[in-house]
Amino acid sequence: MKKILIALALIIFISTGCLDYTQVTTIKTDGTGTIFIHYFMKWSNQRDSSLVEQLGIFNKDSVYKEFSSEFSQITNVEVYKDLQDSTIHGKVELAFNSLDSLNNTPAFRKSQLSFKDGDQNSKIFSQFIPPIATGFGLENKSFGLTFVYYLPGEILNHNATETYRNKLTWQYSVDELGMGKYITASYRPFKLKETPIWIYIIALIVLFVVIVYLFSKRIK
Repeated sequence: MKKILIALALIIFISTGCLDYTQVTTIKTDGTGTIFIHYFMKWSNQRDSSLVEQLGIFNKDSVYKEFSSEFSQITNVEVYKDLQDSTIHGKVELAFNSLDSLNNTPAFRKSQLSFKDGDQNSKIFSQFIPPIATGFGLENKSFGLTFVYYLPGEILNHNATETYRNKLTWQYSVDELGMGKYITASYRPFKLKETPIWIYIIALIVLFVVIVYLFSKRIK
């Protein structure tokens, strides 16, 4: 992700428009999960548009390369322009075996993603967001970063800027990142749904009926 954020910072050098990066991560009870990433920017003129297109983050093949690894599966990549509002977009969707396995992906190699056991059957996740320098006297507040995590359990501790049930959101502008930030939360996983006892009872009845039928048929 660091390479992507650096490239996004470079875009600000050639455009006075705002830019947004959003990452939505869903972690399942078994530790697997999915990530959806959407980044977009506005350009001021056709020259800006041409320069932006030369950056890897708006090149479909480059995006595939940055997010590919043997521990995750890319399910969708989109790069497109919206001429109505003069924006260019990049979208990535992928599934992962475990959150920390994404550290083997070039895009997340510097993100220090961590998913580990905590006290009293809790789980702890964290992700590092590296600092970004824009320069040229541009307003850092025009660069928005949003990270959303859906966690499969009761939230115990966190440093999110906003929460709603098991949805945690971190929102920053570039100047709020400073030297970088760790986003983290701990939660107690929801219990896996147990198989209702009536299913076992029905299965035993069916098995009993089959045995009786086979036994009676054999006697005949």
